[in-house]
Amino acid sequence: MRPQPRRASGFTLSEILTALVVVVVLGATAVPMWRTHLLRVRRTDASAALIAVQVAQDKFFGRNARYADGAQLNASAPGGLALKDTSEHGFYKIELHASPDGLGYSATARVLPQEGQAQDARCVELSIDQIGTRRAMDSEGSDRSGDCWR
Repeated sequence: MRPQPRRASGFTLSEILTALVVVVVLGATAVPMWRTHLLRVRRTDASAALIAVQVAQDKFFGRNARYADGAQLNASAPGGLALKDTSEHGFYKIELHASPDGLGYSATARVLPQEGQAQDARCVELSIDQIGTRRAMDSEGSDRSGDCWR
């Protein structure tokens, strides 16, 4: 009886290259998808800050029959600041503009350029007003309200 030839153990070059191609393709699709997801998740930082301003303004209006500017809103908040300069996680700058008659306001969250969210050209500015109208603009000034306020 003839002895069977020994089979070499390990991987062939073609098997290694196939595995490498699979890893590269997965990485090429997964990394951009992850970045897009991360930008979308960070937008909730802006929407949460704007909704907090809306709640504070509704409380102020209930007590004073007018909306507040930033200084008045901060002075009326129990325990300190109701309106911060930036969102909670620091990705957006928050601005509040009250109308001169006190019957309207607009709160805006703009992407801060030095933070990681600056790559979000799709939703660079989100805003809300006294009647709850939610707006969003992209970097070219186009309306993206439907995309950004989800």
